[in-house]
Amino acid sequence: MYVTLAEELMLLSLDDESGVAKDSATAAWAVTGGILAELVLAERVALDDGRLTVTDRTPTGEPLLDGRLARLDAWVAGRRAGRAKAADWLTKDRSTAVADAVGRLCERGLVVEERRRALGIFPVRRYPEADGSVERELRERLAATVLHGVEPDVRTATLVALLHGTRLHRLAFPELPRRKVEPRFAEIAAGDGAAESVRQAIRTMQLTMAAVIAATSAATTAASA
Repeated sequence: MYVTLAEELMLLSLDDESGVAKDSATAAWAVTGGILAELVLAERVALDDGRLTVTDRTPTGEPLLDGRLARLDAWVAGRRAGRAKAADWLTKDRSTAVADAVGRLCERGLVVEERRRALGIFPVRRYPEADGSVERELRERLAATVLHGVEPDVRTATLVALLHGTRLHRLAFPELPRRKVEPRFAEIAAGDGAAESVRQAIRTMQLTMAAVIAATSAATTAASA
């Protein structure tokens, strides 16, 4: 089953039994960045010097990406020329990206939504695992690449670079100290010695991560002001 980078990140973040997201604040930025990176990889969006341009409005066939592409196109059209900053889009999109990614996982039957009330008052939603096959394959792929030195394909390299850029190594390897896996994460994220297609994906991820960092810095500054 093909799932998007954003959904893969959510599968890594969601606790299988409780359905609670681990490192939820940082994971939200990673999910949002993952959607944007995938649109760039699909050649629907260009990211240049921190600014976004929609280059192709043709649907990809994936509802999560196509919904974002339409929203992004309308958002860019409403900005003055050269003012469609990726950091601004990520800040705007973060409020709904996680919910949409989780919703897609529910549609696929990979997680199930449970609703309850905390303290009998506050509504709470949890998303425990319903079908673990996709997450198992994902973790096996990450283990092969990070722990056993298998050369990653484009999507795996992009995912590793995104996890590394947001320092979410423990989502992939919760039982291992970061120092054990971070050097290999960094090596993959640098793209050294990788195939050209992988290096291009890494460059896309690096540009996206620069936008994520800019967005998080701006959000932190606004919150403390």
